[in-house]
Amino acid sequence: MTMTTGDLRVIDCDTHLTPTEDFWTKRAPAAYKDRVPRVEEVDGEPTWVVDQGASLGPARAGSVIDREGEKFPFQESMAVWGLEQSHQGAYDTEVRLKVMDESGIYAQVLFPNSIGLGGQDLERAIDDPVLRRLCVQIYNDAMAELQDSSGGRFLPMPVLPAWDVKESVEEAQRCASLGLRGVNMTSDPQDLGSPDLANRAWDPLWEACADLQLPVHFHIGSSITAMNFFGNYFWPSQDEYVKPAIGGSMLFINNARVVINTIFAGIFDRYPNLKMVSVESGCGWIPFILETMDYELWENAPKQAGELSKMPSEYFKSNWYATFWFERSQGDLQGLVSKVGEDNILFETDFPHPTCLYPKPLDTVAEKLSTITPQARRKILGENAAKLYRL
Repeated sequence: MTMTTGDLRVIDCDTHLTPTEDFWTKRAPAAYKDRVPRVEEVDGEPTWVVDQGASLGPARAGSVIDREGEKFPFQESMAVWGLEQSHQGAYDTEVRLKVMDESGIYAQVLFPNSIGLGGQDLERAIDDPVLRRLCVQIYNDAMAELQDSSGGRFLPMPVLPAWDVKESVEEAQRCASLGLRGVNMTSDPQDLGSPDLANRAWDPLWEACADLQLPVHFHIGSSITAMNFFGNYFWPSQDEYVKPAIGGSMLFINNARVVINTIFAGIFDRYPNLKMVSVESGCGWIPFILETMDYELWENAPKQAGELSKMPSEYFKSNWYATFWFERSQGDLQGLVSKVGEDNILFETDFPHPTCLYPKPLDTVAEKLSTITPQARRKILGENAAKLYRL
């Protein structure tokens, strides 16, 4: 079954772009060219290194799709491939635009690969605060240039220097001035030496993002804590091919802790216009989590529950979005959409990561989306994102 979208601009709200080896060095001031992230051989393996050789991790393609367009399991592709083996759309934006045209997709939201899904790896590897900030600014400047040069077809999410609240606020304001349409935040800044996100110290960031209409994105695996969870979800004796399937599935649900923590912290009573996005997490777990929030908070913390202006579950529809791509919801997708909220769901393909909808994403979801109302289908495929990102 092929789905036609007519005049609807389909917006893909979770994809990944791998930087080329000269991404930072060609943009850095001369005094920093040998300190910013670059690729060097470490123990015979191409590796992203920074400053005096601290490792950011292997220099891989971040793709499960090869040069010829064939899709492979994680262990045979994303875990080992360099750029030369992967689909050029993983890192070449001109090729990526062709893939989008072939797929019927108007715009893509972009998230990073080599610096951590929430940008958290820059702090882990860099001690010098000036260098850390420079690396963040280079990345975000390049993303703003990419958005402009694509005519808004690429919507990259800039990363924040989450090791410092004041710097995060300043960088969010700077990114807004560059025209970027949101921010990408680590879920656990306490890993980086900052207060956790329930701490009122972060209120200046929430205020700035609410005022500047910058939705705050939490991608799965967007912190050191989250990726430590990933490595412990599966039992050690599981097959190596099975481990990423277990880890990936559990990372989806791990984003429930971000939703619960933000709501219970009262952030949205203080900043009712603030929007947040749970990225690459799916939607099926959301109705149950909303029920548990209402039950558990009143059971265990009735005083704190009474201090919120509404039931915990109600904040999801007023302040949160989640992304959808492969779910069928046991044959009742319309029921799931109604419970989560047709205004709160965004479409994604996760190109070119594991579980991505490739090569024909709209055909892949056509049958399941035919079971929901035309209005909900249009909202999920593009209208919600167009509103959120002010397109």
